[in-house]
Amino acid sequence: MDRDDFPAPAEGFVITNFLVVSDQDRSREFYRSIFDGKVVREKDPVIMKVANTWLILNVGGGPTDDKPTVTLSTPTNPDHASAFMNVRVADIAWAYKEWSARGAQFLTDPKDHDFEIRAYIRDPDGHLIEVGQSRM
Repeated sequence: MDRDDFPAPAEGFVITNFLVVSDQDRSREFYRSIFDGKVVREKDPVIMKVANTWLILNVGGGPTDDKPTVTLSTPTNPDHASAFMNVRVADIAWAYKEWSARGAQFLTDPKDHDFEIRAYIRDPDGHLIEVGQSRM
């Protein structure tokens, strides 16, 4: 495996997004088919390169010795979010049409908010994903 195909830098650091999922296969397919994610590791955990970032998809679980009070779980209420992924696109009309055709379910059509146009989708576990086009 090429070093560029895995989020383990030789120096400095890289930021990855870890998402707790209920079904690794289903989530891997969602990010592969909607966003053309490159699967680097199939399972336990799934590791993917999606555009210029990394995703780690793994099932939840109870505390461990390095996080003794933390339990990982999927979102319990998809209408309450404390964090979300933000995907910036060059052409939101294209992304809306293309990703909808691939199975993404947008919450609304893209909405114009002066400095940006944006819309949101959810992954299979309810993680919120903003899709936005900046107007600079």
